[in-house]
Amino acid sequence: MPKPKVFIYNVVDEDGASHDRLSAAGIDLKINPGLWGDSANDTEVVNVEFEPDTVGAMGVANRLFFVTREALAANPDFRIVAKYTVGVDNVDVDAATELGILVTHSPTESNWGAVAEGTMAIMLTLLKRTREKDRHVKHGGWRDPSLVTTFLGRRMQDDYPGITVGIVGLGRIGRRVADLLAPWRVRLLACDPYIDDSVFVHHGCEDVDLETLLTESDVVTLHTNLTEETANLIGAAQFALMKPEAVLINAARGAIVDVDALFDALDRDRIAAAGLDVLPEEPPDPQLPLIGLGDKVLLSPHMIAYTKGGGLGPAIPWATDAILKALRGEVPNHVFNEEVIPRWLERFGGKNLLA
Repeated sequence: MPKPKVFIYNVVDEDGASHDRLSAAGIDLKINPGLWGDSANDTEVVNVEFEPDTVGAMGVANRLFFVTREALAANPDFRIVAKYTVGVDNVDVDAATELGILVTHSPTESNWGAVAEGTMAIMLTLLKRTREKDRHVKHGGWRDPSLVTTFLGRRMQDDYPGITVGIVGLGRIGRRVADLLAPWRVRLLACDPYIDDSVFVHHGCEDVDLETLLTESDVVTLHTNLTEETANLIGAAQFALMKPEAVLINAARGAIVDVDALFDALDRDRIAAAGLDVLPEEPPDPQLPLIGLGDKVLLSPHMIAYTKGGGLGPAIPWATDAILKALRGEVPNHVFNEEVIPRWLERFGGKNLLA
């Protein structure tokens, strides 16, 4: 029996130990040369193609590599796309589900926990005006009324109510943000129609609709997946609802925010500031108007989750295990499109390609 083929179209494991593990299990491993990060400054979008008889693939949520319906349908025995990342937005998940193919992802705490911590850093940098104070002193200045900042939490002694933080998307990241904010005694709003009521209660959030969240929040932070429903979720109409002193944070996916509408809202002082780890086009055009807005915009190079001992490293064994289980005819952990599991089991359950 020929060895089952698996294609790694974005390499994450630099030392190749997981590749050796897959090969030792009897897999014919095909590897796209070069680390995925090598393409960070490229702009050419590539539709991934699989060799005949390929049964699985591994990669990251890199906007330059797309796994299309055509690629998934090309091999009738294709079983799984295993992602090293939390995001799966460069895979046609709907097509995978229709075709009976599993898509797994890697929601490691090192990843989503780091995003939550980075969100806090962005929030505090904007509200406490850390950059402005540093620059002011280094340029010879000292105390100045223009550098007054925001006190986040409710104060008991003088009836200060504190600010309201609105969390759009109460998944792992949104919940951790809520938990990190709990000691600050801010008012927490959250919007997520797919989360059970008990989750809101457990994490101290008021369950509200998006319009209410935008209208009442001093900080709006986005933590949703990128889907057809969330693409351009925040645009001109949404900015018109927000407070003039409001801050927007996007550490999810760039395309969730209409950046032209964001520029207009900031330029016209409809909102106060924005902190962005992600943009619709990455890296951005140096002439992107947002870049010219000074301290109204804090930009980060889509690496909020890259921490010491973190990043994608902890996800390597997760994705590797997913491939091995799927090729043994077992349902792996962390299936993103869970609705496909019954059909997948009918097609591949108990059919071991590694025997």
